[in-house]
Order: sequence, then structure tokens, then C-alpha cells
Amino acid sequence: MLILAAGCSGKQKETAAGNKQELLLAVGGEPEHGFDPTTGWGRYGSPLFQSTLLKRDHAMNITNDLATSYEVSGDGRVWTVSLRKDVKFSDGKPLSAADVQYTFLTAAKSGSAIDLSILSDVEAPEEHVVRFKLKEPQSTFIQYLVSTGIVPKHAHGKDYASHPIGSGPFRLVQWDKGQQVIVEPNPEYYGKPSVFKKITFLFLNEDAALAAAKAGKVDVAAIPASFSKMTVAGMRLEAVKSVDNRGIMFPYVKAGSKTKEGYPVGNDVTSEASVRKAINLALDRKALVNGVLEGHGTPAYTINDGLPWSNPDAAIKDGDMAGARKLLTDDGWKDTDGDGILEKNSRKAELTLLYPAGDVNRQSLAIAAADMLKPLGIAVKAEGKSWDEIRKQMHAHPVLLGWGSHDPLEMYNVYSSRFGGVEYYNPGFYSNPAVEAYMEKALRATDEKEAAEYWRKAQWDGQTGLSAQGDAPWAWLVNLDHLYLVKEGLDIGRQKIHPHGHGWPVTDNIEEWQWTE
Repeated sequence: MLILAAGCSGKQKETAAGNKQELLLAVGGEPEHGFDPTTGWGRYGSPLFQSTLLKRDHAMNITNDLATSYEVSGDGRVWTVSLRKDVKFSDGKPLSAADVQYTFLTAAKSGSAIDLSILSDVEAPEEHVVRFKLKEPQSTFIQYLVSTGIVPKHAHGKDYASHPIGSGPFRLVQWDKGQQVIVEPNPEYYGKPSVFKKITFLFLNEDAALAAAKAGKVDVAAIPASFSKMTVAGMRLEAVKSVDNRGIMFPYVKAGSKTKEGYPVGNDVTSEASVRKAINLALDRKALVNGVLEGHGTPAYTINDGLPWSNPDAAIKDGDMAGARKLLTDDGWKDTDGDGILEKNSRKAELTLLYPAGDVNRQSLAIAAADMLKPLGIAVKAEGKSWDEIRKQMHAHPVLLGWGSHDPLEMYNVYSSRFGGVEYYNPGFYSNPAVEAYMEKALRATDEKEAAEYWRKAQWDGQTGLSAQGDAPWAWLVNLDHLYLVKEGLDIGRQKIHPHGHGWPVTDNIEEWQWTE
């Protein structure tokens, strides 16, 4: 209770229990860099204080927000967006095309996680018209229009991240760093006003969030799967589907080379297609969901299950040990010395599977996967390492990693040979010219529907692909459900499928939240 008291005053404790015009939420960590969209705030959920040009509805369809319409030129290089004329920032100043222009040009120069290198220029030819010029066509540019909150050119200074001004549904009232953020409705907001007069975000760890929920001091608390069996009086469990996935990345090439930093590259076991495909077949993903995630998740087969550009044909038969054994036998893998481990050309099927130490879910998945592969004759040693150690070894050993985005560009980054060895994108140096060609066509498409067809073919076209049906450079394991304890009577609206768990994705539709009783 001492931890809870640090982030929640006595007055706030009372409002959570009785005042339905106020909310207390413990739904995620504190934004490390504050609330500036030009440096990444809002990429994994609503920017809250700022509006975006476009947004996605609960079914992931593109809808307007600040924009009234947009059109793309025939060559895909020019995007023209028309803006609403009734929008004001929370300081009462009008929002115009100049603010949109400033936001994107500033984000492009920020050197942050926002990669707008595709932009050649942003123009504001009219007060409520913005023109984006791209160096080359890129269908995924639309995601920047969905995720980038617009900041005011007149009030974007060095302190903006701590004192944001925007045209979104809420405005920041108070930030007690390390403890809480308090927000109130933006009186200038052009959309439907929130029914809540005050929302407090508490920065509590998982244990403290659960304690606060049990004490009746918060209205919504994010919890891990390990807490999901607990019953909390007056609260219900909400499980939101996500593409917040976990999977095993395989080094795709043979051992022998090194990165420019001198780190080893390649693995003589996982460079064998039969091994990668057999592991994919042998793993029982449903058992992992039930055993590790307490049933709160789904088996994962691609990096983007359930999104409009996912390919359901990329899924494989789960837990097919017989099929896995046949693949390995046909490729010459045999246990010639009777030790339970297969060999081929005097090379044993032994692997070290790395996972970040301290991540209980990934540790459990790694150990469970190793146990599942033992009867197959593949010996896997699960080892927890620091991210610094993983960075040095991930090109030569399988690693349990996680991704999950509403942006199909993530598929390109993770599988393209252009990103071989670049950060965590493609540490296994996967490469397939046919897959690369499909992804390039997807990027150069002039609309999402056309692009989606190419993204699907990149996963599996009936002959080849980046999925387990094809080259199997990954063994995707599970998609996590994002779990929340929600006070009875509080409706948190229709949640869209959540991305990787950064930020506060559950708040993406917070203007829809309401009490039903």
C-alpha cells in the first residue's frame, strides 16, 4: 500500500470509488520522453492530447480525423490532404495546414523512432490543404497520417514534451513525474466531448496496480496473464486481442562471417530449412497459450495475424510432431549414437535459445519451447541474457523476440535483406528475392487494398514466402491478449486489435468510454 500511496492522494482514492465523472487508470508505464508526437509519442495508441489526420476504427478501417478527405496522385508520390476548418488547439488558436507542415518536417528531422526519410517536402498551398511529396511511392505512408499527432507551430518549444498543447480530446493538467498524469477534457475539441471531467493515469508496477484494483482505488488496471485467475470484487477481466507477438528468430545463414563490430553471424543448424520448418511444425502453440498465457492469447503464425494484410494461408498445422520428424529424416538428420539428439554430417542438432533475462513470459515460452523440441531430437538450451549480450550474439543464435504493429512496414523491416543486421530488424540475415519483390510492390502500391495483396503474397504465394509455409526464418509462437481489470459498469468501448504493448493502446478510443450503470 505504500507504493500505491506514492501515486494516489486520498482525495483521488475517494473519486475512484464514487465519483463517476472521474477515472483513475493504471494502464501502462510513464512515457519516457514525454508527450511530443514529433519524437514518437502516440505511435502505439492515441496521442490523447493531439489529433491525427486520419485514424483507424475498431475494424482497422481508415477514417477521417483532422482530414476531411485525402487523395494520392497516380504515381503515388503526392498525397494531398484537406483539413477541417473548425479545429482549434487547446490554447484557443486555430489549427491550419502550416501546423501540419511544421509537425511533419520537424518529425522528419528529429532523429527519433519516426522514420520520415521518404518525405521530400511538405507544402501548405492553402490554409486547410496540405501536400506531402514523397521521394518514391510508399503505400505505408498512410500510417504516418494515422499515428502522428499534430503540434502547434506557434507553441512547440523545448518544454513541449512536458507541457503539450494540441487539438485532441484531452489536455494535460498536471504531471507528477514518476507518479501520475492528470488530464481534463479539451474545451476546444471538435469531436464528441468526454463524459469524464478528470482522468488520472497512475504509474504503478504490476503488483501495485493489482493491489490498487483489489482496494477499489482504480477503475482500470493492466495486469499480466499470471494475475488473470485472481478474482477482484467489483471488477471484471477484459481481454483485448493483439498483434503483440512473441516468436523465435532463426539465424538464416551458415556460420563463418562477422558483423563490422566483430559479432559472429550465422548458425550451421538453423541455416538448414528442414530444421526451421520442423521446429515450426513441432511446436504446440495452443499449449503455449494455455500453459504460459493462462489461455489469454492466440497461436501466432505470422508477424501480423488478424490485420487486414495478414495471410490466413500462412498458418500451418500446429503440434505436428510426425510431420516434423519426417521432414528431418528425409533431410538426413538421424540419431546415430543413441543420445536422443539428431545429427547430420557429424553436426548435432543443438541450439542455444536466447531471451531477455527478467522477462518472465519470454523465459517461460523459451523453456516450454525447448521441452517441446526435445522429443523431436533437437536439444535447445534456453538462456537469459541482458539486451546488450543478446545484441552481440543474436546473429548467431536463435532469440525470442517480440513485434506487433498496425503498420505493414514492420513486415518489410523485419524480413527485408536491406535490414539484415540492422538493429533488431533482421538479425538472422534472411533473404529471398521473390519475397523482396512482393514487398517492394506492396510499398510502391498506390492504395492499401492493392498493397495488402502483395503483403499476403510475400507471406505465402503457394510456392514460397516468409512464413512457416515457406522459408520459416521465424517460428512465431503466440499473440498476447492485453488484459485489464475494469470496474463493473464501466464500458471501455469497442477496442481495435492492440499493437505491441508500448504506450497506452487501450486509451485509443477513450472518448467512447462511459458508465452504463
